[in-house]
Amino acid sequence: MVRYEAPQTTPEAIALLASAKGRVHILAGGTDLIVRMKGEYIEPDVIVDIKRIKSMQSIRKTAAGTSIGAAATCGSMGRHKALKKAWPGVVEAANLIGSDQIQGRCTIVGNLCNASPAADSIPALIAAGAQALVIGPKGERLLDVDKIPTGPGKNSLKKGEMVVSIELPARAPRSADAYLRFTPRTEMDIAVVSAAVNLTIDKKSVITEARVVLGAVAITAIRVPAAEAALIGNTLDEATLAAVAEACSAACNPINDKRGTVEYRTRVAGVLAKRAAQSAWARAGGKA
Repeated sequence: MVRYEAPQTTPEAIALLASAKGRVHILAGGTDLIVRMKGEYIEPDVIVDIKRIKSMQSIRKTAAGTSIGAAATCGSMGRHKALKKAWPGVVEAANLIGSDQIQGRCTIVGNLCNASPAADSIPALIAAGAQALVIGPKGERLLDVDKIPTGPGKNSLKKGEMVVSIELPARAPRSADAYLRFTPRTEMDIAVVSAAVNLTIDKKSVITEARVVLGAVAITAIRVPAAEAALIGNTLDEATLAAVAEACSAACNPINDKRGTVEYRTRVAGVLAKRAAQSAWARAGGKA
């Protein structure tokens, strides 16, 4: 029989995670956990439900930027006007996960910890320079988001640890991000390829900072330093876009499967990265 616990505070949750015996799973939205249980892919001994911890349900401005609690739903992110204005790419990634009903339950922390190579939120969070606040029996630590997934379905969290929030940095002026994915269907599908771009530009529309991340083209989402180097110091002209696309296609190491071949994914990665860069640049106020 599964033991169900619903702590009211983070210390209570950490104590439960650290002391519980057997297979322990955290329940936030449950959109992956419940499906996997029904499919008999996993059989938890203990489920720790964090939805009753109020601090984990909030999206709030902090001195360092914005904090998104581990139980804050993707739907609530889409309704948060300040978050959408500051991080439109992060929000559009969160709002591509499943249907409206799913977004009413799912969380970006769950999406991150499930560590699917095709997860929508992970490329956008890495591009944003987000960090995960991890708390465990030995205290708390801030990890860059790209240090959490280690492979398909695997993460770097230790026994008793959990991600309690995602920390987004404060926005510099003339900055914006964008996330795009390609799927065979228009909705309710996972990415064949995805791309996230986060940019800062100066008053002359020259890019001064850039982060470019691809999803679903390797075992984890990957940054593309060569694409970032191609952007920095330039406006978004055709030569820059071509260099971005070439760098992104060169960085791909995808699989062949029924949804896309290696060659197809490699080409689409470059196209999506160009389009995401154009969207981020325009949102930041870039002008040709």
